[in-house]
Amino acid sequence: MKRIIIHWTAGNYYPTEYEKLHYHFLVDKNGKIHKGKYRPEDNEICRPGKYASHTGGGNTGSVGVAMCAMAGFKSGIIVGNFPITKKQFESCMEFCANLCKKYKIPISPQTVMTHYEFGLNYPKTSSAGKIDIIYLPPYSWVFKEEIGSFIRTKVKWYLNKVKSE
Repeated sequence: MKRIIIHWTAGNYYPTEYEKLHYHFLVDKNGKIHKGKYRPEDNEICRPGKYASHTGGGNTGSVGVAMCAMAGFKSGIIVGNFPITKKQFESCMEFCANLCKKYKIPISPQTVMTHYEFGLNYPKTSSAGKIDIIYLPPYSWVFKEEIGSFIRTKVKWYLNKVKSE
């Protein structure tokens, strides 16, 4: 695996069977990790109907991790009834650190990113214009342009914590 792409589901706090088809791992509001239908290795070579299709134009070699949240999101003022929780976010970042360790993925803007960032970097894909993740309710002071960097800093912190244990 060469990268991790982090999402929100735009759903409620718990994964649906439909969401499990599209993401390798889903994090519920309490921070519990749920496995999707497909393993990350299924995305090494994407065959129709046999891989997690989480990022249009970027599935090959990518692990898809999603936080179950953000249904009804419109803006930082109108976040819907299922905002990302702090526990959920922190659990997701720690889990991504463990994935980086397992798959030997270095933490950089090219290897650990949000779906939003992927769309910016690859504007000719169907991921262009995706809004996950442009707002973090537990960290509302982080601007959308800084969220990717904030996430990578968190993942690095957890990775260093894992290495020192």
